[in-house]
Parts: sequence; C-alpha cells; structure tokens
Amino acid sequence: MGQATAERAGAAVQTLIVDDEKLARDELAFLLGDYPEIEIVGEASNGLEALEMIEAHEPDLVFLDVQMPGLDGLHVARQVIERGDAPRFIFATAFDQYAVDAFDVDAADYLLKPIEKKRLDKAVERAKKLLDSVEDESSRVEELLSRITAQARPPAKLLVRSSSRMLLVDAGELIYATIADGAITITASELSGLSNYRTIEELQSHLDPQKFWRPHRSYLVNIDRIKEVVPWFKSSYQLRMDDPEETEIPVSRAQTKRLRELFKL
Repeated sequence: MGQATAERAGAAVQTLIVDDEKLARDELAFLLGDYPEIEIVGEASNGLEALEMIEAHEPDLVFLDVQMPGLDGLHVARQVIERGDAPRFIFATAFDQYAVDAFDVDAADYLLKPIEKKRLDKAVERAKKLLDSVEDESSRVEELLSRITAQARPPAKLLVRSSSRMLLVDAGELIYATIADGAITITASELSGLSNYRTIEELQSHLDPQKFWRPHRSYLVNIDRIKEVVPWFKSSYQLRMDDPEETEIPVSRAQTKRLRELFKL
C-alpha cells in the first residue's frame, strides 16, 4: 500500500479522496478526471470513514482534508503511519493559517483550496515520482504533520471532571491520558479524572506536538514526565511515568522507532 516497487510501473494510481464537504470532493474528483493515470477507488466524508476505507482499499494516494470535525486529517495520517506501509498523502485546506509558505516542505504535498490546476499538476507529478521511489513516507509525512500541527496554539488549560467537580489544570501538568470504554482519563500532577474530549486523537490535536506523544493507540504521554524506559518482552519497551503509581505504559511496535529517536536508544 503506497510503497512503490518496480511492479507498479504503468499501473493506475489507486486514489482516495477524503473531505467532509461533498462539493469539495466532487470538485476534486472532477479535476482528477483529467489524469488518466489516477483511478479514484472511493471517497470518505470523515476521519473514521477514511481510516476504514484506507484499510479496505489500500490506496496508493490519499487526498486528505486537514480540517474535519472529530478526527481531522492530521490524525488520520498519524494513525495510518502507525499501522505501517502508508500511502502517499496530499493535504488540502481552505484556511490561510496553514498557508504553504509557512512550511519548509514541497508545496506538492500541500494544496490550498480552491485547488488550482497548476498546483494539482505538480502534486500529482510529485506523488507519481514518490510512488516509483523507495523513499520512506513515514518520516517525510511526520515532518510535515509536525509543522502543520505546530501552527495551532495549544490550550493553556484542560478541563478534568473529578469527584463531581470540573477542574482546570495546566496542559503541561498532564502526565498521561488513556482511553477505555469510550472515556478518556487524564492523570495530572495533582489529580486524575475524566476529560471532555471524545477521542485521544482530538485531545492530542490540542496539545503541543513537541511535548505530547502517542506511544500506543490507547495512550498519550507527556514526554517530560517519562521517568524510565523499561526494556520488555521481545525487544519491546514500556514507559514508567512520573505519577504516584509509577504507571507503566506500553510502546507499540510501530512507535519503537520514535522512542529510539527521542532518547537515542
């Protein structure tokens, strides 16, 4: 999926369009009709649907809207990368705050709406070249995601529901968050309670990407509050956190590389 090999030379580029606005999907599909090498295999109207369709269709290329309610495009891409063997992504947005000029990346990976034909030409051409290469997509997209996410100012406070009270804590005081049975529990320096966010992805999108990391699909941790890295079964690791219980959090196999990069293991 998405990783180019010699076998795909001349093959149609299996493409998925993801946007919460039907008009935007229709417009892009119309524009892509001018590219005989592009084969649209489906359209998704939200992040969760996008994840399902990416898994089902294994597209080579995904046009992904950045701003979507709930699970946005940035976190769709992150989840897909965590699974491994990611497709090529071309991000799209209508918001000036995410202007291409703000990023030190090739504009072909990032389109402003309304999409201009010349810019789309460049994006499609670059995507085709990447599909015919062995370049590692995950590291390239991670850099782009970090730059995009960094433009959003994280909240100074988080709401935590504890003992029938609604308390505000500094975002930097969050030690880790976990989700179980659809509820997110936040553990901070002085308290623990339920978050008003619905998903880990949504919570993560409102925090500093340089400080908060998702080592496992069910956990989000404050990198500054990791107390110890514990070697575990079959070259895996756990994180011992700096909370009173010294909670141990698993690191997924997909995130082991990120762990090694963080702490030079």
